[in-house]
Amino acid sequence: MQHVASPLPAEQALAAAQILTQALPYIQRYQGKCMVVKYGGNAMIDEALKRGFARDLVLMKLVGIHPIVVHGGGPQIASLLERLGKESRFVEGMRVTDAETMDVVEMVLGGLVNKEIVTLINSHGGRAIGLTGKDGPLIYARKMEFTRSRDGQAPEPVDLGHVGEVTGVNKRLLDYLARGDFIPVIAPIGVGTDGASYNINADLVAGKIAEVMQAEKLIMLTNIRGLLNREGELLTGLGAAEVDALIADGTISGGMLPKMDSVLDAVKAGVPRAHIIDGRIEHAVLLELFTDSGIGTLIERK
Repeated sequence: MQHVASPLPAEQALAAAQILTQALPYIQRYQGKCMVVKYGGNAMIDEALKRGFARDLVLMKLVGIHPIVVHGGGPQIASLLERLGKESRFVEGMRVTDAETMDVVEMVLGGLVNKEIVTLINSHGGRAIGLTGKDGPLIYARKMEFTRSRDGQAPEPVDLGHVGEVTGVNKRLLDYLARGDFIPVIAPIGVGTDGASYNINADLVAGKIAEVMQAEKLIMLTNIRGLLNREGELLTGLGAAEVDALIADGTISGGMLPKMDSVLDAVKAGVPRAHIIDGRIEHAVLLELFTDSGIGTLIERK
């Protein structure tokens, strides 16, 4: 039985061809390179965005790019804590993590959220493998020593519990997985020398992994267009010194500070480019990688 094909309208066919030819030089440039993607915000909640993100990663792997995903899960942790009748406490954007909260963090990040992302990628033809920092072990950590000052008083220590900072990353393990057939999906939980678990900011983990892996790019998915100036205009093409100045004058503050600190550390340590992009846009990662204009804020060594 013969089937008559419906021809694609000429304008649509031409547009598709132009998209592919525009992407080709970027595919050639990034083939064999490592990309670290911090996955969070609306991109982790909206079903269409979740599916688009999974397809983006599978396509990246198919054309020879090696993506590594680091994910958050703050809203999911807060939801379970609320159902358990436990209040969430924060100090300057960091979750105070006592032993009971750490159990919930491991359950949500290392179990529920991580496996959902792995399953989503695999359902779109990828070969994702889920990890926490305790697997391998992958992420070595220590307790974060944190101080804050109020009302001009001298800084005082604050005990954040099981909140940690990265002291090392198992590059050999990540090389084996990422440069092989797998897409590593990493929950930001570290392990101390005594075997204790630590809750680590996902932005900081992504930045440190990009640094250790000497990634070609660090891509941060956010719920905003990118880095904005005081007039609400999108900034891009910034060097590390320019970002330092924006932090010093207060343009960058609050919840953006940990993100920008991790980006700056990565760029200063040798990652050529970092991007803060709007995860509310479908296929945001592909638009950043494979189009001439890109989206969001580009920060690079200068």
